[in-house]
Amino acid sequence: MPNTLSGVVIGFDFGLRRIGVAIGQTVTQTASPEAIVNSQDGKPDWEHISQLFETWKPVAIVVGLPMHLDGSEQALTQPARKFGQRLSGRYQRPVFYIEEQLSSIEAETRKLKQQHIDDHAAQIILENWLQAHF
Repeated sequence: MPNTLSGVVIGFDFGLRRIGVAIGQTVTQTASPEAIVNSQDGKPDWEHISQLFETWKPVAIVVGLPMHLDGSEQALTQPARKFGQRLSGRYQRPVFYIEEQLSSIEAETRKLKQQHIDDHAAQIILENWLQAHF
C-alpha cells in the first residue's frame, strides 16, 4: 500500500439513487461528510462530482464495496467497482476499494436526525480506509 500519498482524499458510498461523499485528510486520518450526489437509474450526477473534485482537488479516491458479512459479493459490489473505474478514468486519480459492511448502520447510530445518511456512511468508509493505511 503506497502510503506516500499525502493530502485530501475523497470517499464514496455508492448507491443507485444516492452516492454519499466524504472528504478526508491523510495527515490527520480524519474525514467529514461532504455531500450526497443524486443518481438516476445508476447514472451519477457527474457535474456535481466534477464540482467536488474541482473544489477539493483530492490526491486519491476511496470507494466502499458493499459485501455480505461472510465476505461474498452483493448485487451492488460490481456496480460500485465500475463506478470506481469511471472515477479513475475521468479524474486520473488512483482508486482504492474497502469493504463497507455495516457502514450505513453505523452512520445511522451516529446521526441524530433521520435523514439520508449516505454522506455519513461515506465518512465512515473513508475513516476506516485512512486508519488502515496511514
